[in-house]
Order: sequence, then C-alpha cells, then structure tokens
Amino acid sequence: MVTDVDRRIAGRYTVQSVARALRLVEIVAEGPPRGRSLSELSRALGTSKSSTLALARTLVDFGYLRDAHPRPGYTLGTALIRLGDIVGRQLPVSDLCRPLIESLSQETKMTARVAISDHGYPVFVDRVDGPGSVRFHTPLGQRELPYASAAGKAILSAMDEAEIRRMCSETGLAPRTAHTITDIDTLLDNLAAARRLGFAVDDEEDAEGVICVGAAFFGHDGSCAGAVSVTGIKGDLPAWRVDELGRAVRGCADRVSVQLGGSPYVAPGLAAAE
Repeated sequence: MVTDVDRRIAGRYTVQSVARALRLVEIVAEGPPRGRSLSELSRALGTSKSSTLALARTLVDFGYLRDAHPRPGYTLGTALIRLGDIVGRQLPVSDLCRPLIESLSQETKMTARVAISDHGYPVFVDRVDGPGSVRFHTPLGQRELPYASAAGKAILSAMDEAEIRRMCSETGLAPRTAHTITDIDTLLDNLAAARRLGFAVDDEEDAEGVICVGAAFFGHDGSCAGAVSVTGIKGDLPAWRVDELGRAVRGCADRVSVQLGGSPYVAPGLAAAE
C-alpha cells in the first residue's frame, strides 16, 4: 500500500530529477560547440556517471540533447529550436519590455519607447509617456526612418558599413529638419561614436526642439533585436545630462537583452581590450 509519506518522498525525488535534467541542459549549453563528455557532465552535475547517463539518454529521447556521435559527448538537441520559436511567439517583446520602459520613464522623466528591428528599420511597439502635459506623436506599429531617430541609429550602429550603406541607399537621407544628417560619411562617423558610447543620440534630427537617446538590445544569437529610447524637449539640456540619459537607456537595453537570452553590450574597444 502506498502511503502519503511514500508519495511525498517520490514527489521530492521527482522534483530533484527534473531539476537535475534542466541543469544538465544548461551545462551543455554553457559548454563548447563540440559538446561535453559524460565525465564532464557528471562532474559538473555532481552525480554518478550512471545517473548522469540515465538523464542524458532521457533528454536525447525527447530531443533536448543530442548524442554527438562519433565524438563521445552531448550537444543541445533540435527540440530546443522549436521551443525557442514558440517562446518568441508567446512572449512578445512589448510585453517583456513594458515594466522596463515604465521604470526608464520614471527614472528619466521622459517618454520611453521600445522598437523592434524590422530588417534594420525601427518599428515602435510600445510607449510610456513621461510626466507633464507634453505628449509626443509617436504612432506604433509602423516602420520609421532609421537614420533620423535615436532608436533607428542605435539599430544601424549594430550593422557593418556595407549594411548601413545599403539601408541608406534604400531610404535616401532626406532631411527631416535642419539638423538631420544627410551625408553618409557623417552618418557613419556618428554611428561609430554611438558604438563607442553604447547609445545613439537624435539631436533635433527628426523633430525641431526634440532630443532622443536610444540604445540597441540583442537576442540570444547576438543579433540586434531592437532598441529602447527616451524622448524629451531639448531646451538647454547640458552634455552631462545627455550622457546620464545614455547610461540609463543603455542599462535598460541591457536588461532587455538579458531577458531575451542575450548579453549586455560591450563597446568594441573594451571587447578588444579584454
């Protein structure tokens, strides 16, 4: 006869097995592309080879791991591709970013927005208005010009020069205001500065009297998935305040990257130094 105590004990061991199986997948994911051997997995998991083998074989059967034959070891399985695609559909970027841009708007006292990258074009999908009576006309769900907005320039800054030139040849560099950058070489210099700083600035380039600061965020594969930005009245905004806004936006974008399974931004110069 199975008692309640037996059920609780069985349940506890089942939970432990599930936790170990999930941890095993993480250990493989953190390993080299060639995979990890059974001995390596056993040591990292802290279990016997026989227990580790049983878990690994079960995960292989369900497609979460793959036997790296002819090498002795395991790599991630193709079932994770399907699950990743489902997660991407079930967890829209706007839903994920909403609390982050709410916090960003409160911190900066500006309107905060999030845009996804649609083949390099920013498409704003959510907005949190800043305090006060000023409201910015920022329609959601449509492609914006990439070269004149902070979010667009942040996305462009994640591209190589050939891609940037192609994008600009598609759109042209028509002036939006007297401050819009309409020369490709000047734009490339501006984007290079954005890479060094980790954020881009739209200094009255899209609308007179309005300044925006944006930073790109990245997905699990390292590609640019979009950008977050803040928008406000420029007035006599000092340079130190723009830098302060840039750091705040960069921090928000990094949190989005982590939520998407990506990594915080590292400026090219710092990455080389490391």
